Amino acid sequence: MSADRDFAYGAAAGLLGDLFLGDPRRGHPVAVFGRAAGAVERVLWRDHRGWGALHAVVCAGGAAGAAALASSLVRDSRAASVALTAAATWAVVGGTSLGREARAIGGALAAGDVEVARERLPHLCGRDPQALDADGIARAVVESVAENTSDAVVGALVWGALGGVPGLVGFRAVNTLDAMVGHKSVKYRRYGWASARLDDVLGWPGARLTAVLAAAAGDAPRGAVRAWRADAAKHPSPNAGPVEAAFAGALGVRLGGSLSYGGRVEHRPVLNGDGRGVEVADIERAVKLSRRVGLLALGVAAAVSTIRKGGA
Repeated sequence: MSADRDFAYGAAAGLLGDLFLGDPRRGHPVAVFGRAAGAVERVLWRDHRGWGALHAVVCAGGAAGAAALASSLVRDSRAASVALTAAATWAVVGGTSLGREARAIGGALAAGDVEVARERLPHLCGRDPQALDADGIARAVVESVAENTSDAVVGALVWGALGGVPGLVGFRAVNTLDAMVGHKSVKYRRYGWASARLDDVLGWPGARLTAVLAAAAGDAPRGAVRAWRADAAKHPSPNAGPVEAAFAGALGVRLGGSLSYGGRVEHRPVLNGDGRGVEVADIERAVKLSRRVGLLALGVAAAVSTIRKGGA
């Protein structure tokens, strides 16, 4: 086994670990990072962009730096390097848990138990569940599966291919910070600005690759490309737009519209307006599409890592 394939083997092993094990019930590394970032926030918080930028540097930089140190310690052992990559991939990739939560909500909706679906929805996204009926919940789940395929799977693999274990860990750290402080609430509008912008920058390549792979792996490639080109730029998020539009076209459904976050109503543009409304069965279709996209992304990331290191 040559050194330029360490990432490919490690990432594949990590994805298998995620497939068979999912996320641990306790002590998940991302949750540990979140608690540490919360402690840093309690010390640094000021209603100021500069302090928020320092928070992002300390937390994301610290995580990536620790990963770089670990990588340097195992550099001379291929087996240890592969094992570290596998552990890091398993820790940062969340495709299995994403699918599990989506399917649990879909099962509740299929059984007609909208209240249970509302109770589980916050495990998947930040929407106000009480503001949604069954169709609205199903649409929220499909949109969340699409966006999190990019954030929790493809984006991490892209940065792992480019930066090894520090890339994997650094990307997930930034993505976690964005989820914690990157939203436009009164408290975080300034403090979370740096984390949100950094997440936009790091998420850019993964989001475009996710959209490409969704078109390739979906039932309607032309529809996915058409929706992406026509509607992605209308979305307020530069990265969620291409991903959600491509998933909408690939699944033949209509996404977007009004939604509520923390009591704040947002009116988002419709994506793939010629598609039909989302049905409960589309949740399973979205999960399967997400899984196919993740596997294809592994192949792309492995090829990029091999070419990059082979040419180094």
